[in-house]
Amino acid sequence: MYPINDRQYLRICAEIAKLMSISLSSAKKKVEIQIAKEGSKTIKEKIEVAQKILEFCQKNQGDKLSSSRILDKLMETLGDEDNFLTED
Repeated sequence: MYPINDRQYLRICAEIAKLMSISLSSAKKKVEIQIAKEGSKTIKEKIEVAQKILEFCQKNQGDKLSSSRILDKLMETLGDEDNFLTED
């Protein structure tokens, strides 16, 4: 897939990256995968796919489901298990 250099598309991908706490290239890759799944051809269709993903991310952000918040929650320790360490 050829890289898309449309200003609006890149702005939407940057917003997705910010909301998901990932790099711009990772956000673009997520959008490109969805574009391939939907079979979008024109730049307008591709921008619409990116906009749908952005809206989904904004909804999750509002629901407090961002990846960084989920990771923070998973990294919390349970009471007396602060110093517990398992070995492989």
